[in-house]
Amino acid sequence: MNAMGVDWDRIRRERARLVILKALAEQTNGTLDSSMLEEVLPIFAIRETRQWIHEQMEHLAAHNAIKLTREGTVLIGTLKQAGRRHLDRDDILIGVSRPSEPGT
Repeated sequence: MNAMGVDWDRIRRERARLVILKALAEQTNGTLDSSMLEEVLPIFAIRETRQWIHEQMEHLAAHNAIKLTREGTVLIGTLKQAGRRHLDRDDILIGVSRPSEPGT
């Protein structure tokens, strides 16, 4: 936490998790691997290690938002119903930023 009382690390993690869910939702099969997410996240000014990305994916899996499969050194994430419901603003996932209202 910084002097202004804002936990920027928490906000960054929560935003990254939302970006991950959105990236998965954009795929025809709802699936991406962590190496692809390493390319997507910097578009949103989130430049982190693969291990950090894995930690965010594991958080999402622990909340039933994605299914994880390990293939060598990458994790493959597949969007699940709870993740879709969060993106549709029908439900809330703890530790994930809320998507903005449609049209804003």
